[in-house]
Amino acid sequence: MPNLSRVPIFCSHEHWGSIDSIGAVEGGFRADMERGAVPDRDTGLMDILLDPYFRGMLASGGEDLDGWARQAKAASFHDWAHERPSEAYEALRPALEREQLTGTFQCIRRGLADLYDVDIMQVSTSSWLALDEAICRNYSRVFQWYLEVMKRAAFSELIRPVHPEFYLHDATNEAARLEASFTHSVMRIDPLLTFWKEECPRRDTLEQTLGVVPRDAASWRRFIGTLLDLAAAKGAVGIKQLQAYKRSLEFLPVEDKDVAWTGALDGGQVRVFEDWVVHECCRQADDRGWAHQIHTGTHNLTQSSPMPLAALAKRYGKQKIVLLHCWPYTREAGWLAKYHPNVYLDTCWMPILNPVFLRDALESWLSYVPSNKVMAGNDATSVEMAVGASLFTREIVTEALAGQSHRLGLKPDALHRVAQAFLNDNAVAVYGIGEHTDQTI
Repeated sequence: MPNLSRVPIFCSHEHWGSIDSIGAVEGGFRADMERGAVPDRDTGLMDILLDPYFRGMLASGGEDLDGWARQAKAASFHDWAHERPSEAYEALRPALEREQLTGTFQCIRRGLADLYDVDIMQVSTSSWLALDEAICRNYSRVFQWYLEVMKRAAFSELIRPVHPEFYLHDATNEAARLEASFTHSVMRIDPLLTFWKEECPRRDTLEQTLGVVPRDAASWRRFIGTLLDLAAAKGAVGIKQLQAYKRSLEFLPVEDKDVAWTGALDGGQVRVFEDWVVHECCRQADDRGWAHQIHTGTHNLTQSSPMPLAALAKRYGKQKIVLLHCWPYTREAGWLAKYHPNVYLDTCWMPILNPVFLRDALESWLSYVPSNKVMAGNDATSVEMAVGASLFTREIVTEALAGQSHRLGLKPDALHRVAQAFLNDNAVAVYGIGEHTDQTI
């Protein structure tokens, strides 16, 4: 199997900037709400290492980082790491050893090793501090750093899911202009599903900007259409939702007359409102031929199966439904992609959760799903994590296709084209941006 190290990877679903030094505001991470959001303090190793993914996994494993900090007379672990870094690092090291085999930690570790030539599990405290200083320098010019890494790691395009508020302001400062020069987006529609509340500051802000007050079916259609027009004008190439964290993905068709639009809605009324909004967003995405990224699996496993999405795929045939993550529902997702022309699969987050999930998914899909239906993004909170995830992805794609070569006798150039499709070309076709790979072996 040919070397895939320089085949471009289309970063179809990234969360770069979801780290503590860039911070959060009401509603989400600043990077997802504000154009050109840059760190408001020095960025260090702890910001990259203790990102929302890995820190959450440490907590799930019973590690109480802030509790340790309080015992050391610090307000939080980040404060402790800033005030007495050597002490905090030594306290953290045993927890890292307990998590060192997990995909999330290994993606961070491998990304840091590739970009900074430092293995965080085999360094002294002084080397740890030198790495901290190097990260600080790079994040003082964060968007230039992203561009440098994209070139170094052979990342072709970047799409980030953002909140509707991201589109409310023009790229008027240098940071925002630079970010907009290489970043595309998909607009998260899940916030809209909460806009039935009578007191809803986020809805009020959007109303003022868009000049549409959504209070009935007609005004809600105008509101969504105006918002999507604005998003498209500012680089959006689709929509995204993550309702699978909270409810099933069965969105039933709803008549306008059956919807209660605002007020003290009960659980059934909220469900009807949510279903109506999702269908309207799908209808308008269908009209535009847009992609619709949908979080499936990984959490809320009793309700996050992608199977109910078959109805949306059939009803809105021009909308390109992209099933994100898919684990543990990889067989169900594969069936949907095989038998629905507008359903696609993106393995993003699989290597970060567990590289074996990606290996198993490809083993299942390669002999079943058409090769134009599979994409292999990263879903990382930092560019460093994305690099680590991409190393796993390239290796596992290579292994999976080599296995097919042995079983089926396929020639290397044919398998190389499949790899190019998975890593880049299929996403180019789905999102309508970027260029097809121009490489031969």
